[in-house]
Amino acid sequence: MIPILSHQENIDSNALSFLDALAATAFAGDIEKSYASRLAVATDNSVYQSLPQAVVLPKHQQDLVILTQLASQPEYQQVRFSPRGGGTGTNGQSLTQDIVVDLSRHMNKVLEVNVAEGWVRVQSGVIKDQLNDALRPHGFFFSPDLSTSNRATIGGMINTDASGQGSLKYGKTSDHVLALTSVLVDGTVLDSAPVSNEQAKQLAELQGSVGKIYRQVLSTCEAMQQEIEQRFPKLNRFLTGYDLKHVYDAETGAVDLSRILCGSEGSLAFITEAKLNITPIPKYRALINVKYNSFESALRNAPFLVKANALSVETVDSKVLNLAKQDIVWHSVSDLIQDVPDKEMDGLNMVEYAEHDKDKQAEKIATLCQLLDNKIANGEDGIIGYQVCDDLAGLNRIYGMRKKAVGLLGAAKGRAKPVAFAEDTCVPPENLADFIMEFRALLDGKGLNYGMFGHVDAGVLHVRPALDMCDPLQEVLMRDVSDKVVALTAKYKGLMWGEHGKGFRSEYGPAFFGNTLFSELRKIKSAFDPDNRVNPGKICTPYESDEALVSVDAVKRGFYDRQIPVQVRDSFTEAVDCNGNGLCFNYDASSPMCPSSKITQDRRHSPKGRAGLMREWLRQLVNNNVDIIQLEKELLAGKNDVSLVKRFANTWSKKRGQYDFSGEVMEAMEGCLACKACSSQCPIKVDVPTFRSRFMFLYYSRYQRSLKDYLVGYSELYTPLMAKAPGLFNVFLKQDWVQKIATKTTGMVDIPVLSQPTLARSLSGHSAMAFNMDKLAALSTAERDKTVLIVQDPFTSYYDADVVRDLVLLAEKLGFNPVILPFKPNGKPQHIKGFLRDFAKTAKTAAEFLNQVAQLNIPMIGTDPALVLCYRDEYNKALGDERGNFKVELFQEWLTPKLADIKPMTANKMSYYLFGHCTEKTNLPNSTSDWQKIFKAFGAELKEVSVGCCGMAGTYGHDAKQYENSKGIYSLSWQQELAKHDHNQCLATGYSCRSQVKRFEGEKLKHPVQALLSLV
Repeated sequence: MIPILSHQENIDSNALSFLDALAATAFAGDIEKSYASRLAVATDNSVYQSLPQAVVLPKHQQDLVILTQLASQPEYQQVRFSPRGGGTGTNGQSLTQDIVVDLSRHMNKVLEVNVAEGWVRVQSGVIKDQLNDALRPHGFFFSPDLSTSNRATIGGMINTDASGQGSLKYGKTSDHVLALTSVLVDGTVLDSAPVSNEQAKQLAELQGSVGKIYRQVLSTCEAMQQEIEQRFPKLNRFLTGYDLKHVYDAETGAVDLSRILCGSEGSLAFITEAKLNITPIPKYRALINVKYNSFESALRNAPFLVKANALSVETVDSKVLNLAKQDIVWHSVSDLIQDVPDKEMDGLNMVEYAEHDKDKQAEKIATLCQLLDNKIANGEDGIIGYQVCDDLAGLNRIYGMRKKAVGLLGAAKGRAKPVAFAEDTCVPPENLADFIMEFRALLDGKGLNYGMFGHVDAGVLHVRPALDMCDPLQEVLMRDVSDKVVALTAKYKGLMWGEHGKGFRSEYGPAFFGNTLFSELRKIKSAFDPDNRVNPGKICTPYESDEALVSVDAVKRGFYDRQIPVQVRDSFTEAVDCNGNGLCFNYDASSPMCPSSKITQDRRHSPKGRAGLMREWLRQLVNNNVDIIQLEKELLAGKNDVSLVKRFANTWSKKRGQYDFSGEVMEAMEGCLACKACSSQCPIKVDVPTFRSRFMFLYYSRYQRSLKDYLVGYSELYTPLMAKAPGLFNVFLKQDWVQKIATKTTGMVDIPVLSQPTLARSLSGHSAMAFNMDKLAALSTAERDKTVLIVQDPFTSYYDADVVRDLVLLAEKLGFNPVILPFKPNGKPQHIKGFLRDFAKTAKTAAEFLNQVAQLNIPMIGTDPALVLCYRDEYNKALGDERGNFKVELFQEWLTPKLADIKPMTANKMSYYLFGHCTEKTNLPNSTSDWQKIFKAFGAELKEVSVGCCGMAGTYGHDAKQYENSKGIYSLSWQQELAKHDHNQCLATGYSCRSQVKRFEGEKLKHPVQALLSLV
């Protein structure tokens, strides 16, 4: 039995007093003090981990004014803060041991779009892709690009002065900031925009913080112009922390205070709103993928490509390419980046052109292609081929692969994982190839593996050496490499932080700036934040302060992870390997990952959040002398389980307020829909449903389960019995009072009614129901080729029987002999609820039966994706070699290879729209294309509708506690997309999806096989 885990880092008394006082004010946002909430923001995409005192999430600017004014009272002078946006930083910029002020949950509105003047006004929590979605209908976009655009906030982009692909033309975030509104630590609201020298001097005469800031900025910039020009590198990416080079115009004396806030990493103020200029969307875009025989060839050829007048030149090495080929993302780009016959592609440059003039675009492409043809013919520059893509969807797929490369590097096998600490070096482009060769020699000399990609047009390289941060010696090696990279970038006239900010690398700042200029930065920090209360230690500390800068040697996640034994880490890799890349925070409602994170806007309810909680739970168990692997084995064997009475007593104690960290972990796990999108969409393959089931299994060795768990977990046992008298049960289930009682007693809502007629009755006397092993074994080879076995599942067989019936009828019309196998429980409901001991028994029984049937060499197909895929994933993990070799396919997997043998149908011009099941889409990337091929063969058209999760996900939508979230998830994409189409033309493969639509739309969608039946 797992023990009570009462350990949690207590909140500092000063911070706790402040938070209590804040709650008593008119502050309208959220104040989160739970250990789980704090852990969820204790990490980012860096190697560091720092537990904050609390998380405060303001609803609006006035909340920040209230917070900072309260913090200015003498009794709270020791309380400090750190602003946070998307939490995607690679260097710990927003990590703190103080109070996190998260602006992403509520302050995320696009406030005003002014097309005539070419600007937009947004709150700082707006996500980059969200902003572009709002601008697209107007023909504009916010041009600074970055790989985390689907989860990075505008506030975070401003604070790190973010940029990425296309920066030679579009510049950095600061180049597009017209004005900012910020709240200073003393509660003053600061509006910053370009002002003339006269206006700046007038502002400098003001009393208070604003006057002090302008006085210091004018003093520094007027006195230090020569030093600034000498010290700041002549680079496209010149991140420095405080941008003294652009805050002041030496010729006119004009001041743009916003430029000093851009790149300040939250160390000066809380940025609440931004006025940004916007760029017309190019009408014509094209990408030329140039392939090379080596990465060095790609690097040395980059200047030639830049001179070809391109928008951008991106590079990817063979390591990243090979990782992409092993990932689900490659299915989307394999036709756009094909291998060159008889030649090995070890480098790739992606050259983009974007123009408003079609002829100009065509001329540029033709010129470059001709030059490339000449070089290939002459065997020059290591170029072995190229492909042109001028389809917008294709471009987006390629860049999607490129953006995912960051995460893919983190998916490397073994304990050493590529980590971010020297991954955004920047040198003049003409020095890049030599710099990288020396960089590679450095890493090779240390025996490190790594992958490389980046923006060769700007001289920015992304390199992540693979280190095992659980090994203290590897942590020392990280410091050694870090120091040497700083020196190497200086040698090539560059800097270590070309794109991702300083964060814990701030200790290198003084050497870069020199004592004189660095002292001026500290004076500016003093003007904004004299007591070092905003993101203390980052960039610099206030002038005359003796407080230290943060260090590369700060506490890392590995310090905590190494407390977990190796065998435990290896057993729970689905959680431990999470590197914090944050792709699970994806803003896009049509993306299947992660529905609970999208609807709650709560970092705990994301794969990253749940993985972090699981790691801490494992660490605490170890520190309580629990051998979790042994305990799990004993429980699976039926040993070490406590009595029902004791579990009830433990549950009663917990309800009376006994703290157990396990309860906080359970709260996060209960919010998971178990849709499994994370298991394939996450580049690290964080698999929440897998470790969630294990956690639940262990958790309930101490605590009593609810009746709801038993009803769900054992639904496959009692449903067939209910189906023997469906009319009787349905009479009761259709009564409102029965549903209300069921909700009150079981916590379940909208319990579905059984199919009438039942499957057996609808196919009464039909040969499909006559399963006989001996007769099937006696079939000839030709007869077996025309036979198909249908594997039943509890949902379609008993609640959606007409789907199975129509599948039988369709198979017959196609010339096959369908036979329905006897129903055998699959165990998926048991697995979802963590009944792992019982699931293993169910899986073993089902596997034994299916392996016997498999000996007939007759195809077996199932109808519901979640249940069919369970045979492949959960069965493999539970049974290992005992699973055997049986194979159950989905209908489209079975039929697609046979399409050549099916007589072509007459085109009837029917169009259908496929709403895919999230588990099916994410785990079977070819599923949609298979369906489209089938419909085309049947003379019809099938269009994919881009939707995320429907919100039902098995029984999640029937859980009364999750009902509102389920409804909200449905409204994110399904409800909107269904409203655009005739429901008679809309198809859904998932039983859950069809149930959800019926619940909220009052009508049931057809399964694709039902639409096909109507076509033959």
